[in-house]
Amino acid sequence: MLEERVKRAVELFKSGFNCSQAVVAAYADLYGFTEEQALKMAASFGGGIGRMRETCGAACGMFLLAGLETGTTDPKDKDGKAANYKLVQELAAEFREKNGSLNCGELLGLKKCDSIQSVPEERTGQYYAKRPCAKIVEMAARIWGEYLEKKGKQGL
Repeated sequence: MLEERVKRAVELFKSGFNCSQAVVAAYADLYGFTEEQALKMAASFGGGIGRMRETCGAACGMFLLAGLETGTTDPKDKDGKAANYKLVQELAAEFREKNGSLNCGELLGLKKCDSIQSVPEERTGQYYAKRPCAKIVEMAARIWGEYLEKKGKQGL
């Protein structure tokens, strides 16, 4: 089932959804969300958050899932908050170790002086050939799935 979810994340990305949407939607059913809800929930995080090339959207997708998995709804629950932040930090460390960075612009090899555009690039064969995004989506979906496997999460 893990491999199916990883494959689904890559398929979603290659069909035109952003990196964050692809990761979140591949696991949405585990948290009671429809694919459509997940796609909307994660829409703003693609391209390094709103295409600003900041934190990688695939990593943001993992962090969003971490909130669904371990987030607290009690503002006074310091232990719950700490547990969630610890998980996010662990996921970030593994992501950074495997990809070299958490920063979208760095992962894409962009320069700081490259302008930020709101309009996404056309998804063509050339687009996919020059970008590591599909592999990064695959890695993020796998990191999340392996975390769930270690926890013995049902439905994975």
